[in-house]
Amino acid sequence: MTQMNIRQVMDLLPHRFPFLLVDKVLELVPNESVVVQKNVTASEPCFQGHFPDYPLYPGVLLLESMAQTMAFVTFGDANFERKPDSVYFLAGIDKARFKRQVVPGDVVIIKTRLLKTMKGAAKFESEAYVGDELACSATIMGMLKEVER
Repeated sequence: MTQMNIRQVMDLLPHRFPFLLVDKVLELVPNESVVVQKNVTASEPCFQGHFPDYPLYPGVLLLESMAQTMAFVTFGDANFERKPDSVYFLAGIDKARFKRQVVPGDVVIIKTRLLKTMKGAAKFESEAYVGDELACSATIMGMLKEVER
């Protein structure tokens, strides 16, 4: 079981502010599962417009947070070898359900489990919690692709 601080997270994920949506890896079992933490703060840019009188973390950003967790589970797998010109893309979302609103001050714990891998692609089950309450669940798929820079 491995933990990662924000510097280690930034070494693995290409995202940067305001789109780096994972703050800490709490538990990691490579090629199996990951548990991460996302701190939702009132200073995040999304709250300027979503919604100023009732700040609510957008569901699409919660799903993006969940999608970013895929990289931690699969990097290290031979099918997901990191190359300088490769990027791990979100390839699909199925069965997304929102059960609880996420607001400034919430600490979101995301639990993601690998379901299966195919050549350069993987499918995961992911759940986001605030405390003991399920906020969102989804089946997500990622794909590693080489890109021109």
